[in-house]
Amino acid sequence: MSERHDGRRPDQGRPILIEMGTSPYAEGSCLISTGNTRVLCTASVAEGVPAWRERSGAGWVTAEYAMRPRATHTRSGRERNGPKGRTQEIQRLIGRSLRSVTDMRAMGQHTITVDCDVLQADGGTRTAAITGACVALELATRWMMHEGLVERSPVREKVAAVSVGIVDGLPCLDLDYREDSSAQVDMNLVATESGGLVEVQGTAEGDPFPRRDLDQMIDLGMAGIETLLAAQARALSGR
Repeated sequence: MSERHDGRRPDQGRPILIEMGTSPYAEGSCLISTGNTRVLCTASVAEGVPAWRERSGAGWVTAEYAMRPRATHTRSGRERNGPKGRTQEIQRLIGRSLRSVTDMRAMGQHTITVDCDVLQADGGTRTAAITGACVALELATRWMMHEGLVERSPVREKVAAVSVGIVDGLPCLDLDYREDSSAQVDMNLVATESGGLVEVQGTAEGDPFPRRDLDQMIDLGMAGIETLLAAQARALSGR
């Protein structure tokens, strides 16, 4: 296989590190690093649910996403008047991903909000946020069990996400910013540990791409997600 600009193989993800308990006041927290991308994920538990959900007898999981002003090479302004389109899209994706693996009825009438703050961005911020948010969510539900708020963990299984794409004609896993900005195809893949697909976001940046490339990228992404799930498991077990 050909090497990429940073020496990785096409099927090789960036180094991943998940540091636990990085925000001591939150019910669950972690700092996830994938290469030079770093995202702080905090999960907060609150009693009650949104008004539209009160009669459901179930809880709610939601997410918010933000990028620190100097997370990139140039400063970006704070979104003081509410999240913009891209931010809204990403935080909805994170929320959908977490809810896909959560038993809302097992939560009771509680809301868990997972905040994902990008401290440093080098591509793959939304996928790192999903992977880290799942860890923070698991820690928060462990806290709920310890406090007697729930009888069992509402998290049915883990979920993780990774980027894939075609760079210089070659399918590659876990794109950094340099690769992402020049890719012919850019895709984000979200999947569960049982192999279920939660979301596939794929875009041709120029010419359309054939179905065989899609299948190859999904296979590449699923293999990468297995590595991320293993990293989550190690972090949650304290190894």
